[in-house]
Amino acid sequence: VQAEFDAGHRGDYTEWWKRLNEWKQTYPLGYEPAPDGQLSPQQVIERIGQLVGPDAIYAAGVGQHQMWASQFIQFEKPATWLNSGGAGTMGYAVPAAMGAKAGRPDVPVWAIDGDGCFQMTNQELTTCTLNNIPIKVAVINNGSLGMVRQWQTLFYNQRYSHTVLHSGPTADDSGSAAGDGTGPAAWRGTRVPDFVLLSEAMGAVGLRCERPEDLDDVIKQAMEINDRPVVIDFIVHQDAMVWPMVAAGTSNDEIQFARGVRPDFGDDLD
Repeated sequence: VQAEFDAGHRGDYTEWWKRLNEWKQTYPLGYEPAPDGQLSPQQVIERIGQLVGPDAIYAAGVGQHQMWASQFIQFEKPATWLNSGGAGTMGYAVPAAMGAKAGRPDVPVWAIDGDGCFQMTNQELTTCTLNNIPIKVAVINNGSLGMVRQWQTLFYNQRYSHTVLHSGPTADDSGSAAGDGTGPAAWRGTRVPDFVLLSEAMGAVGLRCERPEDLDDVIKQAMEINDRPVVIDFIVHQDAMVWPMVAAGTSNDEIQFARGVRPDFGDDLD
């Protein structure tokens, strides 16, 4: 490609970029705010990117958190975004972050993981502790296998099957907790296992963030710890969805910008 460019063989993409920019302006990236007092997963990931900065290396697992990380972290440098793409490799984030930190020990490395993905490979925190690989792990904990749950919400009339992860002994099979809204019965997110205690058992620092007003302080606290791995259990609301999306079995031009909203691509687009 570079040889073609050097030979002067370049296309004129003026009109195409005009069309792309029009779509960006009409259908901007965004997300609905979380219910009062709860963390939005997009807000968490966006704020990590803003506070940690573009020099860090980020790895992601598979699912909603993967999509949000690709959208809301502003990647400005090559080789700073590690993910398994469409391979669907749950558990990828922690080992990928380990490898990146071993290869670039001078660079901050963050694994953006889900509460489902994290349970695939979190035992490697022991490897990190014993071998001085101080990665940071942000667990986006919505108490469910979020990507599959989103499909069950949109296409299966909210018939949730095998996607709710346990919030503790007080929760019923639907994931809702009984009680008066206080104490363990009010817990949200996956609590069995308890990711903070699990991380501490493997020699890492375990932190938890549940409130928007604590978000910056907890991220900064994690950034200041560089002698061991750090895991932050971000408890986020479970109904956040990834947009845009393309339903299975449909063409990419059937992409939905939001629920029931399909972009107008114009009649002249083949």
